[in-house]
Amino acid sequence: MSAIVTAPAQQNPLQGMAIMAGAMIVLPVMDAIAKYMATFEAMSPGQVTFYRFFFQLVCTLPLLFFAFGWGALSAKRPWMNLLRGALHGAASLLFFAAVKYMPLADVFAIYFVEPFILTALSALFLGDKVGWRRWLAIVVGFGGAMIVIQPSFEIFGLKALLPVACAFLFALYLFMNRAVGEADSPLTMQTMAGIGGTIFMTGALWIGASAGAADFAPSLPASWLGLILLLILGAVSGYAHLLVVRAFRLAPLSLLAPFQYFEIISATILGYALFGDFPNFYKWIGILIIVGSGLFILWRERVQARSAASA
Repeated sequence: MSAIVTAPAQQNPLQGMAIMAGAMIVLPVMDAIAKYMATFEAMSPGQVTFYRFFFQLVCTLPLLFFAFGWGALSAKRPWMNLLRGALHGAASLLFFAAVKYMPLADVFAIYFVEPFILTALSALFLGDKVGWRRWLAIVVGFGGAMIVIQPSFEIFGLKALLPVACAFLFALYLFMNRAVGEADSPLTMQTMAGIGGTIFMTGALWIGASAGAADFAPSLPASWLGLILLLILGAVSGYAHLLVVRAFRLAPLSLLAPFQYFEIISATILGYALFGDFPNFYKWIGILIIVGSGLFILWRERVQARSAASA
């Protein structure tokens, strides 16, 4: 999942694209680790999600304090940023729960309905103009998601809808990024969101474990390998998202957004190499429909932006 979108300060599109592509290829590593921990280390998705945010803070806070001091935590809108972190924590929890039960590539493909949800939310609540072509692309994209979901639903039941719920929560998270605007710096927003996610997951773990839910069972790593993987999980989460922030400062959103689909490629390779999962023909059709619809929406947004600029 990608991070904070900011206006580019100094243009260097080629460098921005290279950084974005690298970050998108690396980010699925943390989801593969989450699946490994659930499959081979018997760690609950709730516990993995907690470690994801906790070790992200452990890995990134020293760097932030070294570069910016305590000012990194002096948010102008702290409660909004903490709420963003809670939304990110809830979305990550649903995603990690999904990868426990489903193939990585399937989860990523279904999750990529998020741009459609974000476009719809922006039209409904921020007054963004969305023409009939983009609304049609949204409908077609959801149709592609249904192609991927349908066989998974037969096997996993309602768990196959977890990526859709994750996409909705993450779209709300990104929607809040737009609503908050530039009141705080990206690094401050990232840090506060990490704190918010850790606090949220602490409460979620306590409530879930008290209710006896298996997907919230608290535990420590069962091996040194598990601990090392969790540290890598936190480092990838923190530093890869900072790379995304850097990429968006070097190149515009319309140029970088298509690179998010690199995650499907990386997730497919990791899923097949580590767990023997590979999408069948019909799932690839659904994936292509989702990606094609998403790219069309991004293209239309770029056309609209050019038209508005030349008006």
